[in-house]
Amino acid sequence: MDLFSQINNTEREELLALRKELQEANYKYYVENAPTLSDYEFDQKLKRLEQLEQAHPDMYDPNSPTQHVGSDLIETKGEMLKVKGTEKGKGKGFEQVAHKYPMLSLSNSYSREEIADWIGKLPTDVEIVCELKYDGLSISLWYENGVLTKALTRGDGVKGDNVIDNIRTIASIPQRLSDIGYRVSDIGFVELRGEILLPWAAFERLNKERESQEEPLFANPRNAASGTLKLQDANEVAKRGLDCYLYYMLGDNLPADTHYERLQVAKQWGFPISDSVKVCHGLEDVMEYIAYWDIERKNLPVATDGIVLKVNNIAQQEELGYTAKSPRWAIAYKFPAEKQLTRLNAITYQVGRTGVVTPVANLEPVQLSGTMVQRATLHNEDFIRQLDIREGDMVWVEKGGEIIPKIVGKETDALSDIRPLSAVRPLASELLDTGYFFPKVCPECGAKLVRVEGEAAWRCPNEAGCPPQQKGKIEHFVSRKALNIEGLGTETIDLLYSQGLLKNIADIYDLTQDDIARQERLGDKSAQNILQSVEKSKQVAWAKVLFALGIRMVGETTAKKIAKRFPNIDQLQWATVEQLTSIDDVGEQIAKNVIEYFNNMSNLEIINRLREAGVQMESKDEETAQQSDRLQGKSIVISGVFTHHSRDEYKAMIEANGGKNVGSISKKTSFVLAGENMGPEKRKKAESLGITLMSEDEFLRLVNNEA
Repeated sequence: MDLFSQINNTEREELLALRKELQEANYKYYVENAPTLSDYEFDQKLKRLEQLEQAHPDMYDPNSPTQHVGSDLIETKGEMLKVKGTEKGKGKGFEQVAHKYPMLSLSNSYSREEIADWIGKLPTDVEIVCELKYDGLSISLWYENGVLTKALTRGDGVKGDNVIDNIRTIASIPQRLSDIGYRVSDIGFVELRGEILLPWAAFERLNKERESQEEPLFANPRNAASGTLKLQDANEVAKRGLDCYLYYMLGDNLPADTHYERLQVAKQWGFPISDSVKVCHGLEDVMEYIAYWDIERKNLPVATDGIVLKVNNIAQQEELGYTAKSPRWAIAYKFPAEKQLTRLNAITYQVGRTGVVTPVANLEPVQLSGTMVQRATLHNEDFIRQLDIREGDMVWVEKGGEIIPKIVGKETDALSDIRPLSAVRPLASELLDTGYFFPKVCPECGAKLVRVEGEAAWRCPNEAGCPPQQKGKIEHFVSRKALNIEGLGTETIDLLYSQGLLKNIADIYDLTQDDIARQERLGDKSAQNILQSVEKSKQVAWAKVLFALGIRMVGETTAKKIAKRFPNIDQLQWATVEQLTSIDDVGEQIAKNVIEYFNNMSNLEIINRLREAGVQMESKDEETAQQSDRLQGKSIVISGVFTHHSRDEYKAMIEANGGKNVGSISKKTSFVLAGENMGPEKRKKAESLGITLMSEDEFLRLVNNEA
């Protein structure tokens, strides 16, 4: 193969890989509210994909991320709706409605030079409206004769979810327009587009509530707003304090000929329009606006991540037109991720449930993205080595809207002046590795740390005697996805542990009414509730009990698969590596972890105590009766709306009958369980690959052995 052919093939492979990565990133961002790439990383990869597609026009694909916006649509109804992977709410889903006008995304720029280049391509003396770019969830509000009738999310740009009931809970959005200035009745239909937000104060309050209830925290206000708007309970939405800013008006019979004037009309009608909107004349005005808000935005009550520039004249907007996914008459300037220089006062170490020791930077307090930052993770020893970080260093801390700040570098020019001698030449202490601030022994229990080959983390091996590990195991055991014991939160576990009443998970079943009631802030009622939940936990299925034991790398899904292969703990206790690795998705390391767990006498004692307490250590007859190998070795995709069962119930059936649930269609897909309104892209791909589409009734006949 010649050099040209090699380059050509390499670029084609890169193109396909980028499409897959960006499609997955879009899904994570819009649907799961769990972004895997920063905006900058996403846009740089998208630009590279555009270059490759231009170089290889024969690989054009209308479904490429370069050809459409990301989608936040919830495809199915009657399923458990996931929000950030933490919230679930059962319901019938949302009605999907086609947008009257396509809801496109904006092109992003990351430098003032790019903004200058964009302005230079516009008509001479064009007016540009500058607005703050709020970090929330896009919304389209429909008003007919002045009355709010629909509220659509961006969706896939062509259709969106109608979240009208949730929008009605937002006080700043008018249900009926004020007939001021322009008669609403003369307009007929008008659409207002904007951003649904969660102010910083409401965001912090919400996360404090979730922390007290031991629920995972939202990463940032945007994720919280998006997750809230997709909840099925409007009463819960109302409690959270969403807000809104609107930024564009659409319709067939609108007042005024410029974007700015239309926003002023919208403000008269009662719409929340930001006071930061400004008409700029030329590049100098725009740069002044950007410079001002790059600083002043830090004092705003809501999160922002950039500036939006729009051509003011509507006729000029129409003349400039659109690309496949963005208007040519508008562009977004994204602020660089906010970072600050501050002093690293001390490095401390946290020990987790599995014994992993994580270094934490304790910082001189500094404000980032609306909150005061005092701590940041240092990840592991390798990270400290790579950046050569010491106590006393001046370090750059970046947040970019995320909860967990990160250190991205240090200020080397200042080190000779500020780094203390003890940091340059570490103390000869047994707690310090030569040249690096990392402990040799556990900071909690004093056990000598070990580092598993191939892993970056140091680990404390003293599972039975290390307090953070023991308390972490108890917290995991009582969590919702495990034994779901209500009332035993972090503070209560800390309290009972300090009193010597809880040392391991088996101690939970020895607690008495008096043990709990006599503790501070508890009492008889709390004790009764906790003990009732403890008693109820004895009925939890064997697969969840296995997950609750906290064996390293045995997550919820893996526990289900192991429990199916070994229907009781006695069989699992004597399992071999070969037997365990024969289970789908169980690798050699997981198998070794399981065997190591059962070779530990302390663990066996705990298991015996749990068994004596009545905790389920085997599958019940009704559970095993549902299991079969009818779908053994089959990879199945679920898509569409179902009548007889929810999507989660069908997933459970697939697993119970030996099948594997997969999220996307490929050549390895055995068949698609296809309900009504199956996604058109999935249908098209399945047909192109010759994948069978199985109806709901056909599937039920198959698993019930009636086919």
